[in-house]
Parts: sequence; C-alpha cells; structure tokens
Amino acid sequence: MALVVICGQPCGGKSTSAVCLAEALKGTELKPSVRIIDETSFHLDRNQSYADMPAEKNLRGVLRSEVDRSLSKDNIVIVDSLNSIKGYRYELWCLARAAGIRYCVLYCDVEENHCRKWNAERKERGEASYDDKIFEDLVRRFEKPDRRNRWDFPLFELWPSRDGIESSSPAILDAVLYLTKKVDSKTRDVKVLQPTIATQTARTSEANSLYEIDRATQEVITAIVEAQSQTIGGPMTGITLSQGLPTINISRTIGLPELRRLRRTFIKLTGQTSLSGPPPPSDAESAKRMFLDYLNRELGSA
Repeated sequence: MALVVICGQPCGGKSTSAVCLAEALKGTELKPSVRIIDETSFHLDRNQSYADMPAEKNLRGVLRSEVDRSLSKDNIVIVDSLNSIKGYRYELWCLARAAGIRYCVLYCDVEENHCRKWNAERKERGEASYDDKIFEDLVRRFEKPDRRNRWDFPLFELWPSRDGIESSSPAILDAVLYLTKKVDSKTRDVKVLQPTIATQTARTSEANSLYEIDRATQEVITAIVEAQSQTIGGPMTGITLSQGLPTINISRTIGLPELRRLRRTFIKLTGQTSLSGPPPPSDAESAKRMFLDYLNRELGSA
C-alpha cells in the first residue's frame, strides 16, 4: 500500500515516531499490515554500521534490499533509519514507484544540541547510542529533506524536542490520513506512484524468448511443409506435431512463402503484445502452441 521513509538526525526520535505511526495506522478502520524495517531487525550495531563508508554503504544496501522484497500492495512498510542522504531517499522513492504504491517522508526535525543531549543520556543508561566521533560525522553529513524534491514529497514534519512524539501528533495524524485515504477519480491530494520503464525490472528472458519463438515457429513451418507433402491434394485436419500441442486444421495447401509471411507477422504481434501485456513465451512448447493457434485462426477457414 505504501512506503514511509523516516529521516532525521541521529538520536532524533525516529524509532519512537515509527512505532507511534505504526500504532496509529493499526488503529484505523483499514487496520493495514504494517512492517518496520530498521537496523535492529538485522541485529546490526549502529556504531559498527557507521564506522566507515564501506560499512555504511553495506547497511544501506541491506535495508534497501529488504525494502524491495517487502513492498507490496497489501502492507505498509516503514523504513526507520537515518536516511540522511538524499540520493538514498531517491533510491527508496524509485522502489515505491516501481511497486506502484504511495510514498511519503516523515521528518523528525530536532536541533543538533538536543540530539547530542539525548545521545549522551542513552549512553549513561547503557542503551544503544553513538560514539561521539561517529555522531558528529553523521550530524555533519545529514541532508535535510526538501518538499520540492519529488523523493521528499509529501513531507510530514515532527518536532520531538518541542511537541514530543505521540500517536496523536499532528504530523502523524496527517501521515495516517494520507496513507489510508481512499483513492478514486476525484482524489487530488493523494498520489499513487506509477511504474515507468526506468523503474521496471528488465525482463532478462526477452532475448531468450525471441530466440525460442524464432526457433519454434521455424520448426512448426518445417513440420507443416513435410506434412503437406504427405497429404497432397487434401486438407490438413487433425494432424498433431507432438503430444500436448494443438492439432493442425488447414482447409487447403499453404505455400512456403505464405507460411513465412504468417510467421513474421506472428513474431511481430507477439513482440508488440509483450510491451503492454504479459511477457512472450520463454519456452519452445509454449511458442509452438501459440503459433499453431494463430495459424488455425488465420488459415482454418481459408
């Protein structure tokens, strides 16, 4: 149904916001399935994950892969992490667009001093916290979201240090309304991202499919020519190339040039259909079955 990206400074209330948002969503009439994806889901230590650029890159890759696997039109996924790099938020937005779902960003806007204080308090209590050097580096590199960017829109802003964080916080309620509002032809304030060629996964079997279609149709034509040579002067009815394939029912003798023309037309039509519909057949048997059905339609009453 949706992808929610929570971003903010380290120790800025993001995890609390994620939990409150999940509770608020589950309290609606829709009662959607909500999943929170964060570092703790993979038992990753925050200091080790942000110790250097390779470790941080690996962390983002793990989270992105899990988001990609979890996105569907049956649940709401909340990404609870720093998500501090705008390029990374763009990658998450592309995942949402490829899945054809809603997307929004929930930003915990907290001053650096408050984050630094909360991190120190966590360290004193023995809770998960950042080392000072890592904390300062993350604060310095944080890229604030901008609602003018399509990957930061719509943007819902929380102010944890000023207003606290609750399921009834205005920003959370606004996000819940956006995520659960029914979409119809009259809806203008809710945007469901639409997949494009740039975000769709390339069909790795297309080249193989074209090869299989070309080979299979050639085998069918060869078989028809041979069968016609054995039934000269009469129609080809009830002839089967192999078990499981449609029978050939042609009311007259068809020359090789006409068969080749029909074969080229079939291959062209199959390619055009695959652009807007299901992919072309990837195995020879399926291609033969489709081609035989096409020939019987085109030549059965000829």
